[in-house]
Amino acid sequence: MRALTYHGPYRVSVDNMPDPTLQASDDIILKVTATAICGSDLHLYRGKIPGTHHGDIFGHEFMGEVVEAGSDVTAVAKGDRVVIPFVIACGECFFCKLNQYAACETTNSGKGAALNPKKITPPAALFGYSDLYGGIPGGQAEYVRVPKANTGPFKVPDGLADEKVLFLSDILPTAWQAVKNAGLMPGSSVAIFGAGPVGLLSAACARLAGAEQIFMIDHHPYRLAFAQERYGVIPINFDENDDAAAWIIEHTAGHRGVDAVIDAVGFEAKGSVTETILSNLKIEGSSGKALRQCIAAVRRGGIVSVPGVYAGFIHGFLFGDAFDKGLTFKMGQTHVHAYLPDLLMLIESGQLKPEEIVTHHMPLEDAAKGYSLFEKRQEDCRKIILLPGTPSRVSAA
Repeated sequence: MRALTYHGPYRVSVDNMPDPTLQASDDIILKVTATAICGSDLHLYRGKIPGTHHGDIFGHEFMGEVVEAGSDVTAVAKGDRVVIPFVIACGECFFCKLNQYAACETTNSGKGAALNPKKITPPAALFGYSDLYGGIPGGQAEYVRVPKANTGPFKVPDGLADEKVLFLSDILPTAWQAVKNAGLMPGSSVAIFGAGPVGLLSAACARLAGAEQIFMIDHHPYRLAFAQERYGVIPINFDENDDAAAWIIEHTAGHRGVDAVIDAVGFEAKGSVTETILSNLKIEGSSGKALRQCIAAVRRGGIVSVPGVYAGFIHGFLFGDAFDKGLTFKMGQTHVHAYLPDLLMLIESGQLKPEEIVTHHMPLEDAAKGYSLFEKRQEDCRKIILLPGTPSRVSAA
């Protein structure tokens, strides 16, 4: 099969790779019909995630058709059209029974545990995301093996185009969880840091939750303009305003700050010179720039919701400020499976239109070009869908 593989920082290519095979009786083999490049994939692409090796297949946002099923698979069958959650969960452990699928304690017991010297139970395995998360080959490929197929694959109606349901795999439930964690309700105010795909869909979900005032902070004018036009956000370009939190406070009721903040940026936020040096020297794992702004912008007693990925030590984490303000932090990988039925109904009713953030459809063969385009924010790129089996061409949605 053809698959997107890693060959060092900023070096990926589409290569011939062995076809996947069933390895357990509850596996399926999926023929991928659509996959996407996620902002989290850029952390891998830049060489920032440990346990990533030459030849690893990336991709955790994908869907397709079941072409083979193990003997114990009962939830889906050959020919079914399904979306695959990026979190691999067993459905039976302590955490899965609590609907906390991202904390599944059985699927990441191999390579992921080996990178965990403190012997803390590792999080659930993820598709295409290094040995740290199980070393499971990803879905930016023509075919992929899907473990735990009685729990993960989610059937979708034939009448909905792939691009309408593809993001059920990750970024839509991630945005939905971010908004739920933020406790948004009619009349709420919220600041969303980051206007990437998760930030944009967080704005969509915030509107659906009834948020009245939505600030969005980014430094790419085209992304901010789209968010303002489509979701009615109040845009703040941090290249022009280096203290977004202060501006937000001045423009909220009573100058108190927003009810909640959503950090959709994560550990590669554009930080200080000190943070850049520490990160390059691998002394610290994450930039705390966005998180510090979140703590500053939210009102006392507010909520900091963090869907953005963080890793390791953070320089300048203002815990004293957070304590003094009585803040609540809610964060973590997304419990995708728990939200899929509700989100599908919202898509079917037209209340959520995740496909509207897509700017590019590209063949899988052009995936390396897609990574470069997305990483450099060229051609006003917001989101790329890769299509296995299509001829080499690029077209805007």
